[in-house]
Amino acid sequence: MTTHKIIYNPAQEMKELKDKSLELVVTSPPYPMIEMWDNIMADQNLEIKSAFESKDYELVFERMHKVLDAVWAECFRVLKDGGIACINIGDATRTLDKNFALYSNHARIISGCLNIGFQNLPNIIWRKQTNAPNKFMGSGMLPPGAYVTLEHEFILVFRKGRKRKFKTDEEKLNRQESSFFWEERNIWFGDIWDLKGVMQNLVDKSTRQRSAAYPFELAYRLINMFSVQGDTVLDPFVGTGTTTLAAIGSNRNSVGFEIDPNLNQTIENCILGQEEFLNRVIENRFKNHLIFVEERKRAKGEDYFKYFNEYYGFPVMTKQELKIKQYFVDKIVINKNGFDAQYLDTISQNRPGVLNLN
Repeated sequence: MTTHKIIYNPAQEMKELKDKSLELVVTSPPYPMIEMWDNIMADQNLEIKSAFESKDYELVFERMHKVLDAVWAECFRVLKDGGIACINIGDATRTLDKNFALYSNHARIISGCLNIGFQNLPNIIWRKQTNAPNKFMGSGMLPPGAYVTLEHEFILVFRKGRKRKFKTDEEKLNRQESSFFWEERNIWFGDIWDLKGVMQNLVDKSTRQRSAAYPFELAYRLINMFSVQGDTVLDPFVGTGTTTLAAIGSNRNSVGFEIDPNLNQTIENCILGQEEFLNRVIENRFKNHLIFVEERKRAKGEDYFKYFNEYYGFPVMTKQELKIKQYFVDKIVINKNGFDAQYLDTISQNRPGVLNLN
């Protein structure tokens, strides 16, 4: 069973969490200098409003990031040594006082996190592909007042201290069972991801203007890339609950902070009743691997594969895949602090005609 706690208060001080108590952060904060988040940021620091009034927009930008710096510092505190933080962020373009400019949120977060003590690992560019090819900013076809259209965001990846170590036999086995397929690694660990943005069907229209949820696949990949089963994932900006849902589907625990209590019903709707969806995600990973195996056999010959998964018996490319093991989600239930998830072993609960592994 995994537990998933939602705390409704600002994330600048995570008093409920102990030092070095979790392994991974996956989140997307409010984007500084994007108008839809102006009020939420100003509510956290009253000096932001005064900087707007004085038209000192560089100061607005810096004060907004000071709010986020406090959250990143708390993430650093609660992460274990070797823990990873993944932050999805987009840069902002905005016309203020009739002046168009770029505000580089990703660069400022990198700078702030390095000052806190994080190490920056290779980052990912998420190509959202949400803009039409004829969409442009500025003076159209007249130089030099036309501007490049931003069609990507960043997934910044940080580590606290040196690489995480797995010392006991139990830890090593869990790491092996949490591994991913060779062909997944080749896609997931490329530095450009082509994932379409997601519009959430929010219950409360008052929250619609402040939600910009990333795709489930984005959170699911990061959780499987940078943690092992049973770890705890933190999202200091829960929003509609995508990270929580991805943690459930990955057999990880989670804890999240959300400043807007109006999102409570939306989060419940995002999580409850999603067992079948999550199990299809797991099944598709198996099915895609079996398709890969058959394609590779046709291209290289029936005797190409030298390794076989010890639990399911199918061929794999490397020794590191011998013990891959997944769990179906049996039931998601609500509790007073969030959600609990119960699981079924895919070995004993094979779904005939889908995995077809026996």
